Amino acid sequence: MVELETMADHMHLLVEVDRQFGIHELVTAIKGRSSGVLGEEFPWLTSKLPSLWTQSYFVATVGGTRLSVTTRYVETQKDR
Repeated sequence: MVELETMADHMHLLVEVDRQFGIHELVTAIKGRSSGVLGEEFPWLTSKLPSLWTQSYFVATVGGTRLSVTTRYVETQKDR
């Protein structure tokens, strides 16, 4: 993971993914692992909610942009 910002209702992740692995597999792995960790730490969540994550996500590629520009964008999201 290159950069992470957590917002009240979403997250910004800047990651580099091997083309053969695929973004869908990465998103599924992140959501699955974080659900497990949160469920262990906060057991009441699993009894109150049907699931911690929806199946939706948004992905944008930034291959043509300098990494420093994209990193700065992610870092400043909480300031907006």
